[in-house]
Amino acid sequence: MSSASVVEAVSVNSAIPQNRNYEYVLEVANVRKEFPGVVALDNVSLRIRPGTVHALMGENGAGKSTLMKIIAGIYQPDKGQVLLRGEPVRLEKPLDAQEAGIAMIHQELLLMNPMTVAENIWIRREPKGRFGLIDHDEMRRRTQDLFDRLNISLDPDAEISELSVANRQMVEIAKAVSFNSDVLIMDEPTSAITETEVAHLFEIIRDLRAKGIGIVYITHKMNELFEIADEFSVFRDGQYIGTHLSSNVTRDDIIRMMVGREVSQMFPKEEVALGDVVLSVKNLSREGVFRNVSFDVRAGEIVGFAGLVGSGRSNVAEALFGVAPADGGAIQINGEFVQIKSPNEAIQHGMAFLTEDRKETGCFLPLTIQENIQSAVLHQKFVNKGFVAEAELAKEAVEICNKLRVKTPGMDEVIENLSGGNQQKVLIGRWLLTHPKILILDEPTRGIDVGAKAEIHSLITQLAHKGVAVVMISSELPEILGMSDRVVVMHEGRVTGILDRAEADQVKIMDLAAQ
Repeated sequence: MSSASVVEAVSVNSAIPQNRNYEYVLEVANVRKEFPGVVALDNVSLRIRPGTVHALMGENGAGKSTLMKIIAGIYQPDKGQVLLRGEPVRLEKPLDAQEAGIAMIHQELLLMNPMTVAENIWIRREPKGRFGLIDHDEMRRRTQDLFDRLNISLDPDAEISELSVANRQMVEIAKAVSFNSDVLIMDEPTSAITETEVAHLFEIIRDLRAKGIGIVYITHKMNELFEIADEFSVFRDGQYIGTHLSSNVTRDDIIRMMVGREVSQMFPKEEVALGDVVLSVKNLSREGVFRNVSFDVRAGEIVGFAGLVGSGRSNVAEALFGVAPADGGAIQINGEFVQIKSPNEAIQHGMAFLTEDRKETGCFLPLTIQENIQSAVLHQKFVNKGFVAEAELAKEAVEICNKLRVKTPGMDEVIENLSGGNQQKVLIGRWLLTHPKILILDEPTRGIDVGAKAEIHSLITQLAHKGVAVVMISSELPEILGMSDRVVVMHEGRVTGILDRAEADQVKIMDLAAQ
């Protein structure tokens, strides 16, 4: 398939109202965007038809999110233009885009934690009563009507801080729909939700498509593209590669367009001679969260944790690392009982922990890549008598970033300016710099493109070969099955089964996850 492919003819969804006098609800023409040291977009174009789902594909750093932020009024292009309903528009701020009929659900959720669900949805658009005061009853009613229409079961009065990541995602979706926009941008909307919730989201998307809304859908999950998208466009290294009907291509075709090369082995799992038990957990419990969790991890072993959202997988990881310590049970490292009450104690015992939410609990967004990557080791081997061995530290940090193929103009770049996938790579690099004995990975490839996923999986295998004990939590069953020596399955805070690699399959895991 040629990278210079001409856009194929796409049949407009029959449910679209026929009184429109424009073919494309959204057009981007010859847009260029530069950041210091980086050309993020180089003369790219994109056209979205009303009543279709248009998937946008590409590796991390390909320019997808940058283009969407231009469309949403967050960035302004250095060159080129945006057309809405056939007319050029200038979107200088997000409010301009919203008022023009463009709504965006960001990959990193942008909700206000201390506020309620209803307050987040209607912020700056609150219904007013007498004397110009906010009518909270009317706001709750509008929220409930919106939830009824979308079949979302949430309390409008619940605080955002009380919700799971998956439910926060549903609030973001409801908020975007509430604008009654002609264009809806979804940036990785399924990265933190279960298969059941994905099916629910797809029902919502199909309903919106039938109403004539043009939906831009950014995803790294190939199966989603074939299930929900009418057509797709591929970007690579800030350039437009091509647009095709989803029905006319295969998964391998898309990967070749995205990465410019073959990705021959997504899960490069290798047999490793396992050593002694490094981590032993017995009856670990935390009141009201999880109970009696027991498992062992041996040197060189990758133990996958599977289960539905809310099963307690991440809570167990947080307890092991001292983020939210357990109040019962025992932890042994290399045969010795340990008490881990803080992340600092966990690090001293040779643990490393990649958290689930890189924005909230991973990255120090205002700091540079160098500052982020060195934050876990400044009390270790790189400090002598109170002085930091800056040259040695910088050298190792650069080597790790090169190994992980982090796309950045330099180590002094602010991490907030990187794509989500490159931020994830920096966080992995931070923990590799500690040379851990026990590596806990919570959703290690969330928001990562297919090429980078294969690289990270290969890196995990290399660490196993070096004797690192790996605990890997993932919502993606192919990842769990492809990389794990054993699979621990959880449901509602308890372990419902532990499967060896040879016996594990999707049916058995889902059966245990639903018990």
